[in-house]
Amino acid sequence: MIPVILIPGLGNSGPQHWQRLWQAELGPVATAVEQSDWDRPDFADWLARLDTAIAIAKTPPILVAHSLSCALVAHWATRHTRDIAGALLVAPADVDSDMHTPPETRAFRPMPRQPLPFDGIVIASSDDPYIKRDRAAAFAQSWGSRFVDIGAAGHINPAAGFGAWPLGRLLLDELRAAARAKSAATA
Repeated sequence: MIPVILIPGLGNSGPQHWQRLWQAELGPVATAVEQSDWDRPDFADWLARLDTAIAIAKTPPILVAHSLSCALVAHWATRHTRDIAGALLVAPADVDSDMHTPPETRAFRPMPRQPLPFDGIVIASSDDPYIKRDRAAAFAQSWGSRFVDIGAAGHINPAAGFGAWPLGRLLLDELRAAARAKSAATA
């Protein structure tokens, strides 16, 4: 079974957020990275906690990041060489933009633009207050990830009307199937 690591963004994902709903639905295959302070992120601590979660996974995991944690995953990928089965990067926050993100995100600057060494899907909205659609598409391109624009969907969180989010689950399942096929081909 391919592990799934859910990585909430600034402020954490509450119980009605699709990440927490997926965690409950997926059962023991899914874990969430828990941070010591969700509202005042310490970049080094967040990075270390993500690295620990990845290190204890029994097989290469799929990472599911939301918002600020998309930047966290991109930074992690520039510093570590552990195998990752894939990444679903949802509603990346534009940490380079003072207009789109709060001061608490500044330590995550600059947004890494190197290709990710694993398959990825970047999902964005055309009216996300934390990033312009074209900027999210540029991140996807620089990361070598597929870009999925889901239209006017806000920040793809409960405040924007997203609960279990079936389309997101379909894309996660697509990544999981590709990872299983790749694993079977190399076995």
